[in-house]
Amino acid sequence: MAGEIYRKPIMFAIVAAVVILIGTAVTMFFPMLTPEMHPKLEGLKPYTALQLAGKDIYQREGCHYCHTQTVRPLKTEVMRYGEYSKAGEFAYDRPFLWGSKRTGPDLARIGGKYPDAWHYRHFENPRAFFAQSNMPSYAFMKNSMLDGEEIAAHMRANNFPYTPEDINALNGKTEMDALVAYMQVIGTSVKKEMPVKVAEVEVKNPLAGKPEAIAEGKKLFAGNCAICHSADGKGGIGPSLVDDEFLYVKGDLADDDYFEIINNGTKEGMVEEGRTAKGGMPPFGAQMDKNKIWSLVAYIRSIQGK
Repeated sequence: MAGEIYRKPIMFAIVAAVVILIGTAVTMFFPMLTPEMHPKLEGLKPYTALQLAGKDIYQREGCHYCHTQTVRPLKTEVMRYGEYSKAGEFAYDRPFLWGSKRTGPDLARIGGKYPDAWHYRHFENPRAFFAQSNMPSYAFMKNSMLDGEEIAAHMRANNFPYTPEDINALNGKTEMDALVAYMQVIGTSVKKEMPVKVAEVEVKNPLAGKPEAIAEGKKLFAGNCAICHSADGKGGIGPSLVDDEFLYVKGDLADDDYFEIINNGTKEGMVEEGRTAKGGMPPFGAQMDKNKIWSLVAYIRSIQGK
């Protein structure tokens, strides 16, 4: 009897298709409906109205065609971009914007890396920051006002909580405001690992005053620091490096404090020698070795006249 079905090709095809569909439903579709398949990180929150508006603009402008938002669990990627991506980060991304091509850098850990002012200026004129960038300018967004009713509709479609006050708070907000708000929330549900502090750092720079170190530091400053502190170190997005203040308090600090801040970056509320940082400076310890950081300190001291 069992062999009869093999002599009936149409019946055999139907039975095979039914069996495959049942197996697919049991192994794929049913698990997708269980809570375990939709994890959420503890620190993950639904997008606010302003952040969701920024995400919609990011998608509308096709930013995900050039930028990815996922760090693969590979050593080289983690060293460059930060902690690898977790499934629970994307519970509220509808749709997710992982992207598939890195014409520009990955943005999975961009949130909180730079201050708001950095993003505003970068969106206005990317080439002012990176001369070879082929990213379009988005300065027009400064004059494009948000539509509260449209954003409320998107909040309902995504089943995100909001109140009339949340929507009213969008009055006077521009598309640029929304895009920057979205940038600042990407990847923030994952706790960022601070670079390992360098042990036994000399209080005095061992390369202080050496012409070759100052020359190398000048190149490093132009490529990494001038964007925020200006070419002459007098400040812009970041504070001045040539005045008599350090972390918003009068008076200078020792070379090793410069070293530690360049190596570790700053986070809001971080305390260095009793002075509280406002955050917004990325760490450079992963991309600069000890001698490069000391060379950078040597150059900063040279423009301070020390």
